[in-house]
Amino acid sequence: MEAEDMRFMRLVVASARSAAREGAPVNGIAALVARDGEILAEGVNEVHLANDPTRHAEIVAIGRATGRLGTPDLSGATLYSSLQPCEMCLAAMRFAGISRVVFAATKPNVAEKCFMFGGLDIGDFASASASPFEFRGGLLEAEVLDLYVNGEE
Repeated sequence: MEAEDMRFMRLVVASARSAAREGAPVNGIAALVARDGEILAEGVNEVHLANDPTRHAEIVAIGRATGRLGTPDLSGATLYSSLQPCEMCLAAMRFAGISRVVFAATKPNVAEKCFMFGGLDIGDFASASASPFEFRGGLLEAEVLDLYVNGEE
């Protein structure tokens, strides 16, 4: 799992850095959904494109994956993100049946503005889940922290 996590996280980090370079009015956030070693879909933050606060990279990737597969069930998939998913994205992930998330930048090391419920930790979310939920954070974190210092993601 370690090699696969690194492979997918390198892609996510590259995508986040690319989105940031493209001059979008927000910093780069990227995500992908993978299952059985295959990328099902990718996404970047589209909030600024649609003026829609729900178009986070994770939700874009989840929507593309379910659309591609023709089912809302992504059981067995892993969500990879350049930033620890917010509460909304974690909920969407769980509604889609995704029980594993791997991310780079962790909540304690980014601007507080990135999270609406500062008192909730990802461990709280996992504890409250009715089914097993696994998370791994901080993978390649140093490569993206500069993108998330001002909270304008």
